[in-house]
Amino acid sequence: MYLSHFGLDEPPFRITPHTDFFFAGASRGATLEALLYAITHDEGIVKVSGEVGSGKTMLCRVLIERLPDSVETIYLANPSLSREEILYAISDELKLGLSAERATRLLRELQDHLIKLFGAGRRVVVLIDEAHAMPKETLEEIRLLSNLESGRHKLLQIVLFGQPEIDEQLGSADMRQLKERITHSFRLEPMIRSDIESYIDFRMRAAGYRGPNVFSATAIRMISAASEGLTRRINILADKSLLAAFAHNTHAVGEKEARAAIRDCDFFKPKVRGQKYWLAGAGLAAGLAAGFLASGALNWLGSPALPAPVAVAPATVLPGTPQPDILTIRPVDATPATDTAPAPPQTGQRPAVPAALTKQVLTATVAPAEHGVRPPITIYAEEPVGADAGHERIRATDHSGLRAHRECVAARA
Repeated sequence: MYLSHFGLDEPPFRITPHTDFFFAGASRGATLEALLYAITHDEGIVKVSGEVGSGKTMLCRVLIERLPDSVETIYLANPSLSREEILYAISDELKLGLSAERATRLLRELQDHLIKLFGAGRRVVVLIDEAHAMPKETLEEIRLLSNLESGRHKLLQIVLFGQPEIDEQLGSADMRQLKERITHSFRLEPMIRSDIESYIDFRMRAAGYRGPNVFSATAIRMISAASEGLTRRINILADKSLLAAFAHNTHAVGEKEARAAIRDCDFFKPKVRGQKYWLAGAGLAAGLAAGFLASGALNWLGSPALPAPVAVAPATVLPGTPQPDILTIRPVDATPATDTAPAPPQTGQRPAVPAALTKQVLTATVAPAEHGVRPPITIYAEEPVGADAGHERIRATDHSGLRAHRECVAARA
């Protein structure tokens, strides 16, 4: 759709592997050269790992094209083969026609055929894609295939392409023998921003573009962050950005076009703007609410409703049991009660309250027991300064019981 708008001969960012668009930067070219060396010098099993969309399949296709004519390649794209099916697949690629043979017979025929090819100066390499999804039994059969030798040379070269999960699979105890036979391991790392800029410009030029750079530095930065350096995501975002520029009738991809492409992709979910401020506001609101609740609780504790005198039913006490004459109940932080009774209030005035009295004080007065039976206990409550209703009634409570007790104690002394 946008090809003529940008002067392109073909789409530059197709996600299907196209060997003409192979980018040799970001260590891809160096990995390709190392694979060519390992295959042509009898290096046994080679492993290439990378994240989804990092370019493993593209590298495999380019490797097939770059191998010399003396090397016969067998490409296996189906990872769900059993250990017998992989033998049949290899024999079919070599045109042995031994599908009716047993596995042991097939392995012997395969070895004899590989020896003939080696004698003729030809080599055989098996390229296995998606190797991380292979059953362990199939991977064990691959190890046995790597043992096919002729004197001092390997008859079969094997290259495994897989996601990082293959490293975890090979790390298990039952895969130890296969892991020991891997002579080279390569890892396709995600591209950095400078590599992404070169990659996009390379593919635009490979597709026939001849003008100045289309993608701005801001667009490159946004695509780099959203794609996380994976080539497949870069292709998708770059293609959508060009489509957005065509829709906006512009020949440059800027922030607006890159943002539209990122918003249209499912693999990238940007953070909501102002999220951290919303969290800070929620924390502040919670703190204020807690402060108001604590303040209300203190006010409630400081000004409780005035309790009425409580009468406790008489209790029977056995004769001779020592009993206290005075029972005083007060909170831990309550101010000690004074011995002086408050002065009687004048008409229209509130009784004087000591300045030190700031907490509620409960005093229970118990009269001496007579004949083993204690009379009812009367509890008096004194409230903090500032109470309203019932204040005079509490302050004017008779303290005769307390004075009577003190006189009794003095008489006994």
